[in-house]
Amino acid sequence: MEMDTTAGLALAGSKCTKCDTVAFPASSMCSRCATPTAAPVTLSTTGRVWAYTVQRFAPKSPPYVPLPEGFRPFAVGYVELPDGIKVEAILECESFDELDEAPVRLVSTSPVPRFTVIADSNIGVPQ
Repeated sequence: MEMDTTAGLALAGSKCTKCDTVAFPASSMCSRCATPTAAPVTLSTTGRVWAYTVQRFAPKSPPYVPLPEGFRPFAVGYVELPDGIKVEAILECESFDELDEAPVRLVSTSPVPRFTVIADSNIGVPQ
């Protein structure tokens, strides 16, 4: 039996009580109406890849710390959440070809959000 290591993961966002604008990361100020009316909100852990690119060369060190086994290309992009916001994240997948509008699930929040492609496309994420 495989343990679910993603239980309890959440992205801390905020939602304006005046204009309903959702933001990530959380802020007390609304980025749309510029009022101090944003309240904390927990964002969805599933979404759909909105856009992505593939990092095919190692970033500059520091701050990048290369893995002991060497650099491997990785995808980074925007995940559209049902909450009405797009979040920039690292995208985990078997093949970069499967990322176009792929359904994804949050697997890590630190140091940046990380989502992985999920097989079940009927998860109620934005179309």
